Amino acid sequence: MRKWYPIVLITATIIASVVVYPRLPDRVPTHWNMHGQVDGYGPKWMTTLLLPAVLVGIWGLMRLLPKIDPWRDNYAKMQDTYDVVVNAALTVIALAHFAVIAATLGMPIDAERVMPVGAGVLLIVIGNVLPRARPNFWFGIRTPWTLTNERVWERTHRVGGYLLVGAGILVVGSAFLPIDIAVPAAAVMAVGAALITVVYSYYAWRQETSR
Repeated sequence: MRKWYPIVLITATIIASVVVYPRLPDRVPTHWNMHGQVDGYGPKWMTTLLLPAVLVGIWGLMRLLPKIDPWRDNYAKMQDTYDVVVNAALTVIALAHFAVIAATLGMPIDAERVMPVGAGVLLIVIGNVLPRARPNFWFGIRTPWTLTNERVWERTHRVGGYLLVGAGILVVGSAFLPIDIAVPAAAVMAVGAALITVVYSYYAWRQETSR
């Protein structure tokens, strides 16, 4: 099922675009500011085709990258993990597409609330499966220290998983704050978790190499 899921998801976004296209005006909202107000307009093809095209591009790229990774054999050890992360990322993009279409049609959808929730759930999913990642050049916490020591890789991904789950929960919670606070708060928490993980990878490397 996980192999067919991206195809089903992409097909659903394309069908939704085809169905709503005749109902949209020639100029539609394409961007909302931090207060939920429309501050950008564009042609309706942009709203209906852009994100499905992004989905196709990301899915194709994610299928290609393992094939050109020098550590390609490690993907067989973490295929389920890799598929979960790819499918979760594609789901969030598809959710954004459906939310934008619904908002464009005048439905009571707060796109600026939906996206922090989607991003937070994505962080939680990635955090839960991250400790199962194996060394590679494309997926995971790739620092000079994790890529040169497998024990450092394992320790960093275990800690990084906890941090991402925590950050994801906080990002979901931030969606219910005032909108001018929610977006910066979500960004700070996500970036903060990433920076702490990078610093920890160096700390773990110093510990492992000093033994």
